[in-house]
Amino acid sequence: MGSSTRSSSSSSIAVSLLILSAVGLLPLLAHSNGGFSMELIHRDSPKSPFYDPTSTPYSRLKAAAERSRSRAIYFQKAIQANTPSNSSSPTPAAADDFYSEITPNNFEYLMSIYLGSPAKKSLAIADTGSDLIWIQCKPCDQCYRQTAPLFDPKSSSTYKIVSCNSDSCSALPQGSCGSESQCAYNYAYGDGSYVDGYLSTETISFNTIGGRQVQFPKSFFGCTHRSNGTFDEKGAGLVGLGGGQLSLIRQLGSAIDSKFSYCLPSAEQTSAKSRLNFGSNAVVPVGSNGAVTTPLLPGYPDTFYFLSLEKISVAGAGAVDVKPASSMNAKPNDVQGNIIIDSGTTLTLIDDETLQDVTSKVVSIVKLRQVEDPSGVFSLCFDVSGKGKTATFPDITFHFSGGAAVVLHESNAFVESATNVLCLALISSDGIGVNIFGNIAQQNFHVEYDLDAMKLTLAPADCANL
Repeated sequence: MGSSTRSSSSSSIAVSLLILSAVGLLPLLAHSNGGFSMELIHRDSPKSPFYDPTSTPYSRLKAAAERSRSRAIYFQKAIQANTPSNSSSPTPAAADDFYSEITPNNFEYLMSIYLGSPAKKSLAIADTGSDLIWIQCKPCDQCYRQTAPLFDPKSSSTYKIVSCNSDSCSALPQGSCGSESQCAYNYAYGDGSYVDGYLSTETISFNTIGGRQVQFPKSFFGCTHRSNGTFDEKGAGLVGLGGGQLSLIRQLGSAIDSKFSYCLPSAEQTSAKSRLNFGSNAVVPVGSNGAVTTPLLPGYPDTFYFLSLEKISVAGAGAVDVKPASSMNAKPNDVQGNIIIDSGTTLTLIDDETLQDVTSKVVSIVKLRQVEDPSGVFSLCFDVSGKGKTATFPDITFHFSGGAAVVLHESNAFVESATNVLCLALISSDGIGVNIFGNIAQQNFHVEYDLDAMKLTLAPADCANL
């Protein structure tokens, strides 16, 4: 399978692709009242194959922090590789290090996906920072070891490989023609990991919360026949929930009104269900208390969901202005957003100057003894033993464009890094170059993405009891 670079699809091709996909899906979703919901499984949940019963909340937080940094570095490389100045004529080095739409083992949520006719179940990464849906397929002689059975295309009556001359093949950022004119893809990235396979169509199905099954015929996915690198044998593939043309969201298109949402309970609620919603189920109810809306902004690559963060305020101590996009080295001047919202990154990253200003304001409010973070992750921590356990911590509000003020209470803004040590759950993006609004900040918010209107709505919610 080759790795020659193909150009990105034109807007007209992308629109045609979406229309063709949506037409085939509308009749199926009519039986689902226009929407459906399914369960997301956190990697540290007892329901997850990655669950480690010997771990502690503190060890899990430290591991999540390491994944957050690694994921942010991947985002930064992807942005650099896809800026107009870089993508128009990539250097040989840039081509060799072409960013992958997956980050090996740097994920937080899983989802069940059923593929083929008859349907076969796989447990895949659910990723708002990726586009391509891919599963390991037979034959897979040179693949990372996988515990679950490989998908066998020959056992499915609805499997079909896409031609490399098709419009859908040109939607791949990295592809080539196979020996029999199949649309081949190759994703490789800095740590040496890669996946190679054929873009194909297949019936994709999901079991909904409530027991119904929804099916989507002729969906595009990557059938991976060669892979290697830092993958985990407990995973079988990935479902891309990003904004690019081959993501699940873009493929479903008008069938779900281009809307999806999720609601993530707090990390302590290990038995609670996280929900991933589509179509009418994704809509934040009208009149939801505290609901705010902010624009989703164009950016490079279109996979990521960019927002404009204008300032951060600390209750009782005032606000701090955040650098605009034009002053951040990781993005070109014509990208309006200065922060990415991502469910697969645990911590929130902001530039160091802003972080220091926010930190000083928190210190002016919280009169507890400061201590070093034993894990070495966070820059501001307090001793909450004794009287500290009843101490109050200020709300921290992220002010996004459009007047969207997202109020983070203690559970969203502070984390317990060790026994009796409570830390500000923000880390510096300096040395990485990309800001991310992570999932601790998003917990117990209903987060709705409307890709037609290009807007994001967040509303406080009790996600464990929806």
